[in-house]
Amino acid sequence: MSGLFHRLTLTCLTLACLSLPGLAMAGETLQRVIDFKSLKVGMTADQPPLNMLSRDKTLMGFDVDLAKALANAMRVKLEIKVMPFGELMSSLEDGSIDLVISGMAITPERSEQAAFVGPYMMSGKSLLTRDSVLAKVSGSDEFNRGDLTLTALKNSTSASFVREGAPEATLIEVDHYDQAVKMILDGKADGMVADMPVCRLTVLRFPDLGLVTLDKPLTVEPIGIALDKDDREFFNLVDNYLEAYTRIGLVAQLRKQWLEDKEWLAALP
Repeated sequence: MSGLFHRLTLTCLTLACLSLPGLAMAGETLQRVIDFKSLKVGMTADQPPLNMLSRDKTLMGFDVDLAKALANAMRVKLEIKVMPFGELMSSLEDGSIDLVISGMAITPERSEQAAFVGPYMMSGKSLLTRDSVLAKVSGSDEFNRGDLTLTALKNSTSASFVREGAPEATLIEVDHYDQAVKMILDGKADGMVADMPVCRLTVLRFPDLGLVTLDKPLTVEPIGIALDKDDREFFNLVDNYLEAYTRIGLVAQLRKQWLEDKEWLAALP
C-alpha cells in the first residue's frame, strides 16, 4: 500500500496547519516526535483483526496499517511497542509511547487519563464460549450467575462489563486473549467477554474446537486513538490526519480489508 500511502500523504500535507516544522510552541509529545523523528505507538499484537502477529512474527492488522499511515503522513519512523493491554494507559502517561492504537474503547474513565481522537470504528462486547446456552444470551444479566467463570483482558472495558453487569460470576483477568481461549478449551472458564471482532475471528481461526459467539453485540462502543490529554497541538495534528484519511477513503479501505475480507486469515499461525 506504499503508493496509496504516498498519495494520501501528499493530500494531507496540502493542509498548511499540518506542517511539522511550522508548528510553534509544540507540546511535549509533539516536540518529542519532531526531535526524534519517531512515532511510538502502543498495541497488544493480540487483538485480531485490529492487531496481531503473523506466523512469521510480523505485525499486521487494522491498527497496524492505521499507525503506519499516521507515521507516514508525519514523515517520521514508526516504532510499535507491544505490551499487554493493561499496561497501555500507564505507558502513555509516563511517555513511553506517544499513541495507543489498540482497539481501545472511549470511556468517561479513560477520558480522565487521556484524550481520544476518533472514533475510527465502532465495536461492541460479545461472548466466546462452548456453552450452547450462553451462546444465546442477549444481556449481561443472563450470565450473572455464581456458577459461571468468565475471563477478560486485564484493565479492559470487557472486564469492567463483567464486574458491573455480572457481579455474581467469577471474573479472571488475563494479559492475552490466547490465555482466555485456552482457559475455555481446558474447562477453566465458561466464556470470554471481548470485542465482537475478536470473538468472531477466534471462531473462524479454530473451526473444529466447538467455539461459538453471539449473533449480536451486547453493547456498542466507539474505538479511538488515545494520546496525552495535555498536548493540544499533538491532538490537533492526529485529529486532522485521521479526519483527512477518513474523507479520502483510507479508513473505509482498511475496514473492508480487515473486517470484511478474510484472506489475511491464511497468514495467522
